[in-house]
Amino acid sequence: MGRALFLSLLWVAMLSAARVVQALPYDYSSSSECLPEPLESHYGGGIIRNSDFSAGLQGWSSFGYGVVEEGASASGNRYGVARNRTRPYQSVSQKVYLQNDTHYTLSAWLQVSDGNADIRAVVKTNGEFIHAGGVEARSGCWSILKGGLTASAAGPAELYFESNATVEVWVDNVSLQPFTQEEWAAHHHSAIKKSRKKTVRLRARDSTGKPVPGAQVGIEHVRSGFPLGSAMSAEILHNPAYQQWFTSRFTVTTFENEMKWYSTEGVQGREDYSVPDAMLRLAKSHGIAVRGHNIFWDQPSQQPGWVQSLPYPQLRAATARRIKSVMSRYAGQVIAWDVVNENLHFSFYENKFGSDASAAFYRRAHQMDSNALMSMNEFNTLEQPGDPNAVPGKYLGKLFQIKKFPGNTNDGRMAIGLEGHFSTPNIPYIRAALDTMSKAGVPIWLTEIDVAPGPNQAANLEKILREVYAHPAVHGIILWTAWHPQGCYVMCLTDNGFRNLPTGDVVDKLIAEWQTRSHAGVADADGYYEAELFHGDYKVTVTHPVANSTVVQSLSVDTETTGARSEFTIHV
Repeated sequence: MGRALFLSLLWVAMLSAARVVQALPYDYSSSSECLPEPLESHYGGGIIRNSDFSAGLQGWSSFGYGVVEEGASASGNRYGVARNRTRPYQSVSQKVYLQNDTHYTLSAWLQVSDGNADIRAVVKTNGEFIHAGGVEARSGCWSILKGGLTASAAGPAELYFESNATVEVWVDNVSLQPFTQEEWAAHHHSAIKKSRKKTVRLRARDSTGKPVPGAQVGIEHVRSGFPLGSAMSAEILHNPAYQQWFTSRFTVTTFENEMKWYSTEGVQGREDYSVPDAMLRLAKSHGIAVRGHNIFWDQPSQQPGWVQSLPYPQLRAATARRIKSVMSRYAGQVIAWDVVNENLHFSFYENKFGSDASAAFYRRAHQMDSNALMSMNEFNTLEQPGDPNAVPGKYLGKLFQIKKFPGNTNDGRMAIGLEGHFSTPNIPYIRAALDTMSKAGVPIWLTEIDVAPGPNQAANLEKILREVYAHPAVHGIILWTAWHPQGCYVMCLTDNGFRNLPTGDVVDKLIAEWQTRSHAGVADADGYYEAELFHGDYKVTVTHPVANSTVVQSLSVDTETTGARSEFTIHV
């Protein structure tokens, strides 16, 4: 290789390294509160000019022939106002230029002149109208809309905010920040290093307590500490191939339909738990944790047929029997309950019992199984930025309503369940929505992940799994891929011979990637051996270099493995 070519390649490598080092950190901050004054713009506004309206309306314009004016609070804060609105799209807007194959994270603080109103951020580009996030804005305080989009092509675009309500829309502290694919991947790496791994120090000592320099150390990953699993169907009970494929991969499961009310009591008064009982025994025999799914489902069409026509007193009695029956049977045997399924999109029980129906069910559930997580399980909070029923703020509002209900004081056992039935995923929006959901301070689980069929199904599944696994607020992942010989709900991982499909290959690849490869090394002069390990259970083997004695010891690494707890002594 010529010297000039070598120097040229070296310079390119140095520039690439510099870009990695200088990649802009991602800002995970958000808010679940409506504030008297908006917080500052993320990233100083990014590519948005005059993001805080300190220069009046410079850089801003009206969208859809609306009227845009400058507003100011009593404290002197300035913002944009869309007045005299007669169409949803009449709004404050700004023209920007988007780069190809680039992720954009969006944030804006919004308020309305009267009452409450659903507002969506929309980016018009290349003839498309892309929903980038939504929020229920209020009068008298500022709410953050945090979202994002991925630009599929370079070109001019326009950001605006739409609402079906004709109230004034107030806009302040807007940000639109680009990240390259490499920067986005760097965020994954740094988040995983911080949230899913720990550096541990092993110290070999002899029987007298002296360090053993040169001790041979081997570390083998036995079990992952991050719960990753799949839904399970009853077909697994009589199919050894299904059992072997499933139990060799997953550490947690949800029964697809078998624990639901219409499955256990299809005819009033005739309960049959034999199938979920057998499925639970199978899971427990392989050390697989189980989520209870579900106690109630708020969708009218998903009630047992005999339930739908019950008058009020009989329905009250039936729901009391149901929750007592299923929970007394499985309390202490499941790690979580989906207490009321999809109570943002549907309201069967609220229509019958009043607006606190879900909250009352959660109170009873807490009383019957106080150690299990109690989850609100919902769809479209991550999948569809344009669905006003399930935007993060609406979800958190329902969650807080349940937590504030008299008797629901055990806040630490509440959890967020996000289903995740995706078509084409909006990756920046997924991260932004999780940022906002994390403000509840409770565990977040992805409970039913699948991806619509198509040529990019496997690639989209990988993008989604990488995104949610890397987010520090996510505590577990369940794939909605229960196998049936006639086909899965939306997405299978294998064919009927339990040979992996491309989606199954993605899952296996990530399972392998998210565990520590076997370590083998030698302790230093002070007997120390240091290793960065994923959370999980390990088998550690240490051999004395002189005495030739060997000790095998178990080791667990988790979020509590910090400080003094990250150093382990092994006597050999």
